[in-house]
Amino acid sequence: MRIHHHWQGLPADARGASVAMGNFDGVHLGHLSVIDRARQSRNEGAAPLGVVTFEPHPRQVFAPEAAPFRLMNAEARANRLAKLGVAELYELPFDANLSGLSPAEFARQVLAEGLGVSHVVVGADFRFGKGRTGTAQDLATLGQSLGFAVTIAPLLSIDGTEVSSTAIRQALAEGRPRAAAAMLGHWHRIDGEVIHGEKRGRQLGYPTANMSVAGLHLPRLGVYAVRADVLTGPQAGSYMGAASLGVRPMFGVNQPNLETFLFDFTGDLYGQHLSIGFVDYLRPEMKFDGLSALITQMEADCTKAREILSAL
Repeated sequence: MRIHHHWQGLPADARGASVAMGNFDGVHLGHLSVIDRARQSRNEGAAPLGVVTFEPHPRQVFAPEAAPFRLMNAEARANRLAKLGVAELYELPFDANLSGLSPAEFARQVLAEGLGVSHVVVGADFRFGKGRTGTAQDLATLGQSLGFAVTIAPLLSIDGTEVSSTAIRQALAEGRPRAAAAMLGHWHRIDGEVIHGEKRGRQLGYPTANMSVAGLHLPRLGVYAVRADVLTGPQAGSYMGAASLGVRPMFGVNQPNLETFLFDFTGDLYGQHLSIGFVDYLRPEMKFDGLSALITQMEADCTKAREILSAL
């Protein structure tokens, strides 16, 4: 998959795509429905399958003081879209220039002239253009005059509940990763580079891969059974593990991070990129009377996580 960070000056073979368009935070089953419709509209496979999205998320621009809300960063979103067979990812810079375009200007300058799209698929609740004044139906009308087709995908519901990033955030905040996964169609994942920590886990016999969670909506803090994918480096592959998401109250540290212990793994992961999938919530964060009690609990956590993950 190729990633393009602008709509101008694209190579000829990146133009003419059938695209799904939206923010795709979480890349959930509703998003997958939109992408599948774009896949089906590729002129019998002649057009590449593309996704048009925005970086940063528009909400980060218009509400910069709001609490972190994103389910995934740009890296995780790109990783997921690549797995879905997307050939061209147009990650458009959401800045003053783009956000200031009217719906008609966006459709003409970005979609028609810039990307040269052949087909656009959006969800029924899609809004675009300055002030979010353009609707999905407006886009369909504009497409008719500009030479590209538009499909409006209905919103998806599961058991009477609309699949949405908001509903997924709520499930994760309540420590229900399996409920979130039912709407996502995959485990909720945090992707990123392994950074240096204070190496306490190594001293306790449980070396962990530390990752930043800055800017992300956090699931309920605590310990999880996880599926970990090492994406880069000589140890690339899939592993079972247990992860602690939180502020480490035992050591008085207040900046949240993600620490993952990979089962049956040896090696150095610093600088490599991991994708951590949240499977089950095991327990909340706790402060122990001493290191011995902490180690005993970590052993129990790992035993429970192995049982859960081995049954998948």
